[in-house]
Amino acid sequence: MGFADLVTDAGVSMLESWVTTRSYISGYGPSQADVASFKALPGPPKVEKYPHAWRWYKHIASYQSEFSSLPGDPSKAFTTYGPEKSEMTLNPKDAPKEAEADEDEDGDLFGSDDESEDEEAKKKREENLAAYKKKKEGKVKPAAKSIVTLDVKPWGTQKSRNKDDETDMKQLEENLRGIEMDGLQWGASKLVPLAFGIKKLQVNLVVEDEKVSIDDLQQQIEGDEDHVQSTDVAAMQKL
Repeated sequence: MGFADLVTDAGVSMLESWVTTRSYISGYGPSQADVASFKALPGPPKVEKYPHAWRWYKHIASYQSEFSSLPGDPSKAFTTYGPEKSEMTLNPKDAPKEAEADEDEDGDLFGSDDESEDEEAKKKREENLAAYKKKKEGKVKPAAKSIVTLDVKPWGTQKSRNKDDETDMKQLEENLRGIEMDGLQWGASKLVPLAFGIKKLQVNLVVEDEKVSIDDLQQQIEGDEDHVQSTDVAAMQKL
């Protein structure tokens, strides 16, 4: 059905609702739909009451010198554009009474007990817009991370001359990987020859710089005094 009128408060309210999520009456650029609707208004809407309609009006006003060349059918009335359904009165003298009654109906500008298709479309648009804004505002800069290579040196045979007392490297690694910290992710590991048949454990890990202190992590690893002699940072690189 389109806009019923653009003279009464109720009619301008419909325009306000329509351009809340649109830059133009129809399509993605100025057209004869905007020209017809612009000319149907007696003047610019009140900015404090209809900010979106006022913004649209000022924007279309900048095209006044080009009205005749804008695309579309200039013979179409403004009532052919806008919402598909409308229950607004075409009689301006009845509009204030209806608008006053509508204020008690939870924002139902059309005085209807049932949501019209236009109200459902508007609600959907507002929900999508709110979701988009929330997603945009909720974007967080990725946390700074580093990849670290640690050398973990065992006691080897330094605590005893008996080979049976050599450090259990499998148990050492299990204890090491048992350390859990927020922002810590263990990676691949390997045994690297050190000296006199002793091997050190070289392990890769990824840490979030703001959450994990490498010094604290080394202290926790070295807390396994039965297996670990010392630790060293062999390499570190920002991701």
